[in-house]
Amino acid sequence: MRTLIATAFVSLDGVVEGPGGEPGYRNSGWTFQDIEFDPAVYELKGREQGEAAAMLLGRVSYQAFAPVWPGMTEDFPEYNAMPKYVVSTTLRDEDLVTNWGETTILRSLDDVAALKEGEGGPISVHGSATLNRNLSDAGLIDRYHLLVFPVLLGAGKRLFSETDKDRQSLKLVESESYSNGVQKLIYDVVR
Repeated sequence: MRTLIATAFVSLDGVVEGPGGEPGYRNSGWTFQDIEFDPAVYELKGREQGEAAAMLLGRVSYQAFAPVWPGMTEDFPEYNAMPKYVVSTTLRDEDLVTNWGETTILRSLDDVAALKEGEGGPISVHGSATLNRNLSDAGLIDRYHLLVFPVLLGAGKRLFSETDKDRQSLKLVESESYSNGVQKLIYDVVR
């Protein structure tokens, strides 16, 4: 079985929307505004690129990343080369970019569950707030890679849903604190 890893930049109050400056969110760019840059914080991102065997995205994140990431050959060479899966009920094959490698559209969470049951290495989920909430609620996420930033953003898309469900325990497997207040927290989901 493949491991499904949700990776996210998250505010202390759980917001994941607009961390890098994406348009349409009033606090867009919050990961670098008023937070001192520390390259050690982003070591996890490089490690993820080398460890993942595939990338999973929701439609909105795919449409935001697909025009940009293929041209970032120095920053994302492994991500650009690996297979990508997009969960969408509306995206069509002709909507996919042709310069970002093999991309497959999955139509449901059942398709994601089937992908997890197949052969291969870890699958990394990027962006995709709605998809992450749905995957978590369906019990499909195996691990969280979180970089928690010392900001409170109030409104915005959150990493976790407000669904009334049974308690889910997590096991902390790695953590680190950085001089700029960012916390790295890696949790395995306890089954």
